[in-house]
Amino acid sequence: MADQPCGFLVLDKAAGLTSHACVARVRRAYRLKRVGHGGTLDPAVTGVLPIALGPATRLLPYLEGDKTYRGVVQLGLRTVSDDLEGEVLSRFAVPALEAADLEAALASFRGRIDQVPPQVSAVHVKGQRAYALVRQGEQVELAPRAVTIQRLELLGWDGATERLELLVRCSAGTYIRSLARDLGEALGCGGALAQLRRSEALGFGLEQAVPLEALDQAPLPALLNPLAALGHLPQRQLLDAELEGWRCGRALDHGLALEAGEPVAVLGPDGNLAGMARTSEGGLLQPRLVFNATG
Repeated sequence: MADQPCGFLVLDKAAGLTSHACVARVRRAYRLKRVGHGGTLDPAVTGVLPIALGPATRLLPYLEGDKTYRGVVQLGLRTVSDDLEGEVLSRFAVPALEAADLEAALASFRGRIDQVPPQVSAVHVKGQRAYALVRQGEQVELAPRAVTIQRLELLGWDGATERLELLVRCSAGTYIRSLARDLGEALGCGGALAQLRRSEALGFGLEQAVPLEALDQAPLPALLNPLAALGHLPQRQLLDAELEGWRCGRALDHGLALEAGEPVAVLGPDGNLAGMARTSEGGLLQPRLVFNATG
């Protein structure tokens, strides 16, 4: 890792940009080919977009998947995309609602639930993305998926605009647009996502984020140490005598009370990340990702 940049950059993505466009800007700014993002944001959504640079791109599968959002739901309509960006399919009268009514409706969405993704989404159907089929005029049937909503709070309700604000912490794969649609259905008046901002993703938060404009200034934003994203995993630090064997891809004793198959961040004797491993039934750490490999 020493011969090229390796770490994470957290962008505070503005509305109107695709996640792919943000990656392209980072790639040009740091003059790197190996750049990737974790957790796609729709163009209209703002907030935390973690981007991995250099060898850190190989760490993306090991990052924590939970995400946190603040969103605004517009009641009284249904749209093709389950947000206000899409064509309006129908409109409904919104009943007189109090905060207690909204709280009662929200209760059924907390915990593990089955959720149908929006039709306008990147889910694969018949070998194509669902949004591509919808653009061709097709009606797609998407299967429900199990997701977990750990936290769902009502932050505000404005009866005049018929909008409510929510705080959501959820597992990877959860669609807040689907939550808005299903909440509207539960209330009997339809609903669509009006605004969304992500405050946490993959273990990173807004306090670590920089605007895209920071890439146009010198010096470029410093990259976050890869270990900053791996704090949820157990660690095993190598002894000096173990380093050469690790770089050659040899398994080593882990000395940790872990079940087989668990990921472990392996640190070099200097405390820097040396790679990733998984535990085996024989009490060994099997290398899965080795930085500065020699074998």
